[in-house]
Amino acid sequence: MPESADLTALREVVEGPLAEIAGRFSRLLAEDWPHQALVIFTLECTGRPRKVTGAKEIADKVAIRELETIKSLVEPGGHLALTATLGGAARTVWAVRDPVGTLLVLVPRASRKRFPQPARLAGIFGIVATSIRQQVTQASPDYLAESRAASSERARTIVEMAAAHETALVTILTALRSTRLDDHRARLVATDSASAALVALRSAHETDLALSEEPAHTAFGRLRREVRQVMRHHDAEVEFVAPTKDGRPLPGEVAHAARAMTCTAVLAFTTQPELARLRIAWTSDAAALRLDIRDQGSGDLDIAGLRLQLDGRAKTLGATVEVDAVPGWGSRVTVELPFEPNSDRTGEAVLADLNRRELEVLRLVARGQRNKTIAAALGITESTVKFHVAGVLRKLDVGSRGEAAALALTAGITAGHSA
Repeated sequence: MPESADLTALREVVEGPLAEIAGRFSRLLAEDWPHQALVIFTLECTGRPRKVTGAKEIADKVAIRELETIKSLVEPGGHLALTATLGGAARTVWAVRDPVGTLLVLVPRASRKRFPQPARLAGIFGIVATSIRQQVTQASPDYLAESRAASSERARTIVEMAAAHETALVTILTALRSTRLDDHRARLVATDSASAALVALRSAHETDLALSEEPAHTAFGRLRREVRQVMRHHDAEVEFVAPTKDGRPLPGEVAHAARAMTCTAVLAFTTQPELARLRIAWTSDAAALRLDIRDQGSGDLDIAGLRLQLDGRAKTLGATVEVDAVPGWGSRVTVELPFEPNSDRTGEAVLADLNRRELEVLRLVARGQRNKTIAAALGITESTVKFHVAGVLRKLDVGSRGEAAALALTAGITAGHSA
């Protein structure tokens, strides 16, 4: 593929919806790196850390533990061709790890044994990995809505699977430990095997759950490092008040949003003249995380501009934001981020005014689809899609597709499967 074509196609990969980036990237690589399946593994995306596409017998079975093992074998910034377990079976894979830790795994077609141009692939993947991190850091309403829904569904599925398998294994252990069985040695071997399986299941549950949650004090520690980096050339004194270590863990999207909103407020505060002192505090209870950022500056904060930057994330997560500035006294931003989505509005109340076609369009908008894709899926023109989207936004009383998607997911519209 010519280098110019690389750049044009790469732009299409990084500009589309994050949930579908694996499919777009797979199509870009298909000619020079023929493969059966592609996986992008990034802990930045707490709701869906695996971006998978390709053969269903591989893609549907890829486990986080398998990806963690492959990742541990590849040096940061490196690449490697190896045989590894992926999708429950030993396979030849091509693996690339960017310097920050995002992992790309390709399962080559059977006819391709040699890893072609690994350095070139690493360079292309580095751009994609950076794009993913930027989209997550910006925490757009579309990303937050999709990722939060994925986290909730994933956590529910994990709990259900863990409970079912744990019950089955405990039953096996009870039977094998029975004194009515004669073969003592067989009983011991089977008991040991079942015990190991039970431990592995519990470990898998804890590992997967850890990707969906983050202790509040750990999230605040990351924030502290980010703020210090931002303020490294500023003379203002910064006081950090961390949340308690025994508080409720933060859902991954809440932790990301809290850091992003706090940093946004800090940057706004630093634009004030003569800023001398800044206080950043997080507190939490069983229901919400509260952010409190205040200064003793001039009180010349751009309230309208800051609100505009914070409101998108706030609406998506059901957060409340208060911004105050008193000339000569200082400024203060407080944010309350609930741990659970706001369920005050029922699905019927939210969607009652939408007709059948508007519901179909909204369902695809909630999946992150663009107008051209929606038009192809429904067999209508793009101008008709724009007309229906405008009607949906008006009836739902929202200002963007991201807000409409968040309401759709909250109301229970199935967003469909995304890699």
